[in-house]
Amino acid sequence: MKEEWKKALGKLTYGIYVLTSKTDEAINGMIASWVCQISYEPPLIMVAVHPNRFSHQLIEQGGGFALHVLASTQTNLLSRFKGSDLKAKFSSLNWTTGKTGCPILKECLAYLECELKTHYRPGNHTLFIGEVIAAGVFADEKPFTTMEYNGVYLGIA
Repeated sequence: MKEEWKKALGKLTYGIYVLTSKTDEAINGMIASWVCQISYEPPLIMVAVHPNRFSHQLIEQGGGFALHVLASTQTNLLSRFKGSDLKAKFSSLNWTTGKTGCPILKECLAYLECELKTHYRPGNHTLFIGEVIAAGVFADEKPFTTMEYNGVYLGIA
């Protein structure tokens, strides 16, 4: 990709989220930023996940995901969910199991739990589209965005 394109793409702003997923055998959480609401009726959410991420196979096999909106002050969750230690990601966090079986984090602003409807692979990331089947709001603060994030994710996993 041309360097000028990378610079321009780095100026796009996104939210910073924790994306959780599960199968019968495992749960995981990862930081996600390429996220978008794509429909109101039914309410559909799209998340882009690189195929080399563990969460990718969990979403495919488990059939769902939960997206958690973080507060701008929740930088502590970044290193936790960027790490590879699956047990450490959820230890000492207040969470419960959602309708899809995905972990629902109580220590966030809001969550959207989605049942996987379809997925596409138009480029190097898979676009997972899920229908919202549960949601909740836990706090009313400023959401965490790439404006507060140190770094730019351009899709190189």
